[in-house]
Amino acid sequence: MRLIQSINQFDVRMFLACVNTRHQQHLSRIARSVSKTGDGYAQLGLPVLVYAAGIQHGLAYFSAVLISFAAWLPAYWVLKNTCRRRRPPAAIPAFNASIIASDEFSFPSGHTAAAFLLATMTVLFFGVIGAPLFIWAAAVAASRVILGVHFPTDTLAGASLGIGIAHLGHSIAIA
Repeated sequence: MRLIQSINQFDVRMFLACVNTRHQQHLSRIARSVSKTGDGYAQLGLPVLVYAAGIQHGLAYFSAVLISFAAWLPAYWVLKNTCRRRRPPAAIPAFNASIIASDEFSFPSGHTAAAFLLATMTVLFFGVIGAPLFIWAAAVAASRVILGVHFPTDTLAGASLGIGIAHLGHSIAIA
């Protein structure tokens, strides 16, 4: 229990360091735009585009992404509603987020998980050409912290969940 409290205290300190900068207003504007790219359109659009373009392995990629998201959604939902971690505005007195989150709990970050799932799956299928998606996924994760709706460990857990589910979905799809 003491370890969890120490991690939580460190997490809150890191969070506050991220959101209490003199550049917060400018960062929030950028983060808002980046965060919107993680709303799900890319996770649907890229696989559809790859498949529709007739790119080699496009159907397998599309199928693997669908399988992965079918596994991800219930895992994410169970974690979120089992852990029930309060979002920063509910956990830190007098803190207000830059946006209103779509649900009550923060752990793990769904935006981050979905972005890392897509980035990982793309690299698993297409190699290094998909690597820039990891920069995008990391930016989505950072945006969620900067906007004040997730603690840093929420995004780390989301990234881990997305990467793990992508490997699972890839294994199933190529079997």
